[in-house]
Amino acid sequence: MGRPRLVLATHNQGKLAELRELLRGQVPGLDVDVQVVDAGAVGAPDVVEDGVTFEENALKKARAVAHATGLPSIADDSGLSVAVLGGAPGIFSARWSGRHGDDQANLELLLAQLKDVRDEHRQAAFVCAAALAVPGTASAGHEAVELGEMPGTLLREPRGDGGFGYDPILRPDGLGVSVAELTREEKNAISHRGHAFRALLPAIVTALAG
Repeated sequence: MGRPRLVLATHNQGKLAELRELLRGQVPGLDVDVQVVDAGAVGAPDVVEDGVTFEENALKKARAVAHATGLPSIADDSGLSVAVLGGAPGIFSARWSGRHGDDQANLELLLAQLKDVRDEHRQAAFVCAAALAVPGTASAGHEAVELGEMPGTLLREPRGDGGFGYDPILRPDGLGVSVAELTREEKNAISHRGHAFRALLPAIVTALAG
């Protein structure tokens, strides 16, 4: 009962908590708090994200972790897509400034690049690809990838203290606040990651029920 049954290819505890809540009560006999674990809990390897799309990166990570652990695995890749930049930063969102994971530098560079872009042309969206890979088969029926988006408009200066990355400068469509001004529950309800994970849920349930 206590052995892991599903691995999320991340060390991000926030993502793990979100996945556990998504699966809670969905699979008979699944103890999400014990049997749904992160990569660190099973010694899964870090995977180089060298794909050219969110889908490629997510599926590569899921396949690698499934192969290494022998367990069904989920991975996601996400970023910010800016219309006037042709979809950039895209897969390079976390290293847009040249330093991986420097959220403040990435945000400041993007705002500087868009300084002269009029408000009506500042459309953007957070995009997430979530992938599932089941070990022991190359069948497409045992892999699935889903996309989720959170469209909005880029602000001219950061607002809010919550979230991370580009959250302070994206105002979701239909709202008057930035993503960083939303509560965690409000963000999860409309987020790109939430949409992608919920779309992937039927495939996850099938994999764990089999």
